Amino acid sequence: MNRTKPKMRSIAERLINYETPKSGSTATANTGSFHVTDRLRPHLATLMGNGGFRALLSRALVLAGAEVPWLRAVRVSADGTLEGLEKPAAGLNPAEFHQGRVVFLAQLLGLLVAFIGPGLTLRLLCEIWPQLATDNVDFGNGDGT
Repeated sequence: MNRTKPKMRSIAERLINYETPKSGSTATANTGSFHVTDRLRPHLATLMGNGGFRALLSRALVLAGAEVPWLRAVRVSADGTLEGLEKPAAGLNPAEFHQGRVVFLAQLLGLLVAFIGPGLTLRLLCEIWPQLATDNVDFGNGDGT
C-alpha cells in the first residue's frame, strides 16, 4: 500500500485549513467537501488538460481509497468534480471525513510532486494560496518523505 507521507499530510492539512470556513459547525465540516480540489482545478486543467486533471484525481482517489475505505465510493465526474461524497459523508463523523480529505489531498500532492516536481508544485500552490509562501513548506527531494 502506498501510504501518505507525513510531509504531504502536513501540507494537505494546511491547505484544507485555509479553505475551511471558520464557523466550526459540524455541518460545515462535512459539506466543506473538497474545496482545495476545486481551487486547484482551473490551474491543473490549464497545465495538463481536463482529461489529465481527471486522471490525476482518479489515481489519487485509488491511492487514498487503499488507506481510507469510504473514499472508494467517490468518483470523478466528466467535468472533474468529485461525485458520491454525500452518502459516505452522511455516515461519518467530522474527524473521519476530515481524515479522508487529508489523505486524498496528500496523495494528490504526492502525484503532483512526482509528475511536475517539487519546485513547480510549490509555485502552483503559492499562486493559489499566497499565504503558503510564508509557511515552511518542503516537499523534500520529491519523494514526499
